[in-house]
Amino acid sequence: MKTALIEPFFATLKAATPEPRTELEYTSHFELLTAVLLSAQATDVSVNKATRKLFAVANTPQAMLDLGQEALEGYIQTIGLFRSKARHLIATCEILLQQHGGQVPDTREELQQLPGVGRKTANVVLNIAFGQPTMAVDTHIFRVGNRTGLAPGKTPLAVEMQLLKRVPPAYAVDSHHWLILLGRYVCQARKPRCWECVVAPYCDHAPKTPTPP
Repeated sequence: MKTALIEPFFATLKAATPEPRTELEYTSHFELLTAVLLSAQATDVSVNKATRKLFAVANTPQAMLDLGQEALEGYIQTIGLFRSKARHLIATCEILLQQHGGQVPDTREELQQLPGVGRKTANVVLNIAFGQPTMAVDTHIFRVGNRTGLAPGKTPLAVEMQLLKRVPPAYAVDSHHWLILLGRYVCQARKPRCWECVVAPYCDHAPKTPTPP
């Protein structure tokens, strides 16, 4: 994608969705951290279904510890890798209470010291909870970055670095959401829906006059 097309690409996404939001359900920074940790290799729909019941009984680090790992597993057993995620979440709660006064830290370094929290999870929390212009590259953003030509790269980190360099500052905070929504619902893996894509005119992949199959 030519540099001159990047600004109108994001301006078009913004016009279509002026205030993009994560589809994970949460009411606090801790609930968000929990939901993102649980969402690895799982859908937002499955996570929300589990956390609606979980957060009703445990939505703070102390309440989660009081619940205990075995009971926690019962609430999240419909989510993939639920045993390891429960173990990580319990350990994370202990660290939050012991080192951060029960609060979710606002730096990548501190977040990545929490069990089960990698760079992508940390970036999501920093972006959504604290409004930082980070770029969490999941499978959708990795695909969109490469397919559109916006940020080609062979690894998620390479795509992230390209996006941080190429996304205009005015769109930096919300760009993560726009690209996820684009990849999830339009620029899909097997059959991209180019004929209904609002940014097809700027995309390296889309035909100039996309039509339905």
